[in-house]
Amino acid sequence: MERERLIVWRQRIVCVLYGCVAVGAAAVAIPALAQAKSSIYTCVDATGQRLTSDRPIAQCTDREQRVLNRDGSLQRIIPPTLTADERAVRELEARRRAAEQAAQREVERADRNLMQRYPDEAAHGNAREAALDRAGQSLKASNRRLAELAVERKPLEDEAEFYKGKALPAKLRQQFDANDAAVQAQRALIANAQAEQVRINNFYDTELARLRKLWAGAAPGSLGPMPAVAEASADQAVVSGTSKK
Repeated sequence: MERERLIVWRQRIVCVLYGCVAVGAAAVAIPALAQAKSSIYTCVDATGQRLTSDRPIAQCTDREQRVLNRDGSLQRIIPPTLTADERAVRELEARRRAAEQAAQREVERADRNLMQRYPDEAAHGNAREAALDRAGQSLKASNRRLAELAVERKPLEDEAEFYKGKALPAKLRQQFDANDAAVQAQRALIANAQAEQVRINNFYDTELARLRKLWAGAAPGSLGPMPAVAEASADQAVVSGTSKK
């Protein structure tokens, strides 16, 4: 008899406990549900009329909707639902901004590298002279070759004196043609080397102008992209190619 009463009491205790758990779960769920139902959606439609609802408002999908708590405080803002064309425009704009930001980071990186490579004007000047020297070596080699070709041409001209008023022999004519072609090739190399010296000076002038601003405290990237250096023409090279050498 005592054992049966004990079993009954245990069953009652278990029921009471499970009942409390169920009640507790319901107590948690009910406020959350109430909160979900307590939101107020409001917007101004295309006609200027303010609309209010307990759910998203279909007439305002093309405009911002404000979600309020029951006390009138702002809970969140729902942005307009975009059309396919509007989404495409927004994505294009996002890509454009991303490209601009990437380009700006690249300019900043290039400026920092430039300052690291040239900590002062003397280092930059040494680099300019080294680059000009390389172009100058090519120029000197072509001038030497022109002098050699002039020496090689002299005996050909002396031999041609014997054929005044007559057609030159084929072999002599070929030798003259080969000399002329070699001279033209060297003159083209000289023009290219002079143009390269102009290009080098233009490039280092542009760098130096930028570096002076960076050395003075301009933030990397604040000067915009490095200006493009125009290529020197052969005519420019002949006139000013070695002005800074």
